[in-house]
Amino acid sequence: MLGRHHAQEPAKPVDTPLLDRAHLDAQTFGDADLAREVLGLFERQLDRLPPLIAQAPEPGARVDAAHTLKGSARGVGALRVAGCAEACEHGLRAGCAIAGELAGLAEAVALTREAIARTVAEMAEAPR
Repeated sequence: MLGRHHAQEPAKPVDTPLLDRAHLDAQTFGDADLAREVLGLFERQLDRLPPLIAQAPEPGARVDAAHTLKGSARGVGALRVAGCAEACEHGLRAGCAIAGELAGLAEAVALTREAIARTVAEMAEAPR
């Protein structure tokens, strides 16, 4: 079936925060150096996975990339990216076209990159 899917739609990603600092702090035990390192690793995922979700030649690879991005994003508190990746994953598993989901993911990735840059700058300015 092509087109938008309707079964078990994830929560609207646009309504979720870009970067949940409390979650990030909990995951990194409040260690700013560790948080910066984890965010750097996540940014590499943002470079690598969205193109695979959009263009990997095998459908299974696209689903795997969406699933991996969803987990990585949840791990650092990038909740909007996680929601968009989940929407892509659901659509791909259902065999649907996901152009709208990909557009939402691209926007979430761009905004989250800005949020990460602000967060890293704030961490650098904070007293140790």
